[in-house]
Amino acid sequence: MESIFELNSVLAAFAGGVFGTSIGGLSAFLFCGFLILAGELIVIAGGPETFTTQIGLGPLFGPHVAFAAATVAAAYAGKKGYLDTGVDILTPLIKFKDWRILAVGGIFGIIGYLLGAFFTGLDLPTDVLALTIVLLQISARLIWGNTGIFGEFDTCKSDCDSRWKWDASEEGCWVPAQRTIGLTIILGLGVGVASGYMVLMTDSVFIGFGFAGFLLILLQTIGVGPVTHHIALPAALATAATGSLIVGGVFGIIAAFAADLLSRAFTDWADTYIDPPACSILVVSTLVILVL
Repeated sequence: MESIFELNSVLAAFAGGVFGTSIGGLSAFLFCGFLILAGELIVIAGGPETFTTQIGLGPLFGPHVAFAAATVAAAYAGKKGYLDTGVDILTPLIKFKDWRILAVGGIFGIIGYLLGAFFTGLDLPTDVLALTIVLLQISARLIWGNTGIFGEFDTCKSDCDSRWKWDASEEGCWVPAQRTIGLTIILGLGVGVASGYMVLMTDSVFIGFGFAGFLLILLQTIGVGPVTHHIALPAALATAATGSLIVGGVFGIIAAFAADLLSRAFTDWADTYIDPPACSILVVSTLVILVL
């Protein structure tokens, strides 16, 4: 096995962290989704898995590198007053013309790559890239945040109307368009079944994840769009393990509710970003691996 300290990969991770930070966290992730989708189409066409494993999920553009580093750098930019809040993962941080922000991204890109490689070597029964993302974002909150790991309810944005931390009606928080029970169930079921069907047709557990990640371009460009990659991946894993679309749909619903619950636990009332989809993938993929 290639050493996790292989110089080319470490340098690539630094570049990936700088790249992700420069374009912003959400853009970095949707670009990752596009690359994974392209890589899986190459595999379906009879090509190697290299594009997915080394490019889409590798040390340059992998979500544990480019996306995670960008969200950490956003926490730093929020602390320095460049952003109104470190929860902002839409703004391309190159906007502020401060090399220190990009440097933070590059450093955490390396840390993300090394942690991901280390956890992969341990063969943990979970999604190690999601684990890496969450740990980096928790560290960013501890370093640059002011609201603690679970946030502070009183820090709710002025356009939130919730009177209770666990109320699903608040506006201006994580994906408000998906905060009703009905939408959560339908999206979880629909995306879960769709992702599972793609697994059955292609033998790829990542193609639905890639599609969903790339579709974040709607949220980035027009301000509204489905956030469903955290549904697609656990549902695909569940379908691959059982061959059942029903099971895939059930785990899609579980993943959808998990993200909503975890967003309220970690992100909605905080001043830095801990990614609800990564948290959901971490929890639900572990459940799939241990139960199915």
